[in-house]
Amino acid sequence: MDEEYDVIVLGTGLTECILSGIMSVNGKKVLHMDRNPYYGGESSSITPLEELYKRFGISDSPPESMGRGRDWNVDLIPKFLMANGKNLSNMIVGVIILLKTCFWIRLLSFNSCKSVIFYNILNNNLVKMLLYTEVTRYLDFKVVEGSFVYKGGKIYKVPSTETEALASNLMGMFEKRRFRKFLVFVANFDENDPKTFEGVDPKLTTMGDVYKKFDLGQDVIDFTGHALALYRTDDYLEQPCLETISRIKLYSESLARYGKSPYLYPLYGLGELPQGFARLSAIYGGTYMLNKPVDEIVMEGGHVVGVKSEGEVARCKQLICDPSYIPDRVHKVGQVIRVICVLSHPIKNTNDANSCQIIIPQNQVNRKSDIYVCMISYAHNVAAQGKYIAIASTTVETSDPEAEIEPALELLEPIDQKFVAFSDMYEPIDDGTESQIFASRSYDATTHFETTCNDIKDIYKRTTGSDFDFENMKRKQNDVFGEDEQ
Repeated sequence: MDEEYDVIVLGTGLTECILSGIMSVNGKKVLHMDRNPYYGGESSSITPLEELYKRFGISDSPPESMGRGRDWNVDLIPKFLMANGKNLSNMIVGVIILLKTCFWIRLLSFNSCKSVIFYNILNNNLVKMLLYTEVTRYLDFKVVEGSFVYKGGKIYKVPSTETEALASNLMGMFEKRRFRKFLVFVANFDENDPKTFEGVDPKLTTMGDVYKKFDLGQDVIDFTGHALALYRTDDYLEQPCLETISRIKLYSESLARYGKSPYLYPLYGLGELPQGFARLSAIYGGTYMLNKPVDEIVMEGGHVVGVKSEGEVARCKQLICDPSYIPDRVHKVGQVIRVICVLSHPIKNTNDANSCQIIIPQNQVNRKSDIYVCMISYAHNVAAQGKYIAIASTTVETSDPEAEIEPALELLEPIDQKFVAFSDMYEPIDDGTESQIFASRSYDATTHFETTCNDIKDIYKRTTGSDFDFENMKRKQNDVFGEDEQ
């Protein structure tokens, strides 16, 4: 350990592992440490089911009706991945494909992986990254079966196409026609073609004014902004409309790609993702140490110079870590309540979906923050046969957070067993450029990877001074696996 590294990463949450992998691919000498004996940090997966009971202080053993404990693999902070290649979270899918590819190359004695192709770059909050490989049949992702929104105590499928808009029970007849016109406008919109603007200036016209242009009602605005564009608050209404239009197009294109919903979820849960990026780092020379205590962050002249552990000091130029390693350099910005619910049935009014997302917009329950529900099941190999796992989450706003989450829990009844957890949310107190210590943000209440990916992108830019360029990963990958066949 007594060596010098370009970057030391502390904590093996998904954010830290992705950055560790990227830095290694970019040629940095990386040391990655975690005080825990397992990967994942606060976003780890728990198996068997008995361990989940112990973690939440439940003394009783799981009843026999829960099935075998080892059939359960429960993500503490589950999040869905957007399917379309224009989304930054698709970087996660892409690199996991690379990792799976690497595994099968070894297994098949370098037999057939010639065409792993990454192209385009992370730019302006979006990633275009498409990946073609002869071994994609080995990927273990399933499409989430539905995306729903809450209105007036009931849930409805989120309409995102002209056909769905006209068939939806979420709106009245005249509202459907107005929303259909809005979706046609979004689908035809091209920021490089002013003829598609229809009098809208994408860099000046606010999204609130666009809604007024199409005479959309408050309920439609709620599900458009929160279930299609995936905003957490209504602040976007006063901002230029270009970003929101791009987000809605992304949702629709992702849905068109798979049909049932725009989201993916890996079989066996998210637990393999941090380890996958750890393997990516190792392929490019990264060093990993689990169960390694961190005694001190060594500073000289206001800059980080190393990490001390068990009497040894590993020197570094930069440090990336989760908030728990530097409590004096982060501040609390809120709290999240998450309730893990074990069910013996699919959620009502979801067409018996084995997996789904439900978003309860803030205005529907007189709150400042949305409430989220994600549900997965035995179909994803995370629960015993016939069992479902639903996780409700939201940002805490009052002194009675369990009452705040109740609208979501009412949708899940009857509940076999629930586990309630509270997590403080932290953010760094500065951008880290002076100390060269870069802390990640805590995971928020959302059930998708959008905010996590934005944090990854932001940390990368602050550590390197430039936007992330996936072309560099492509070049490095070709160094290892050979140039793609033309």
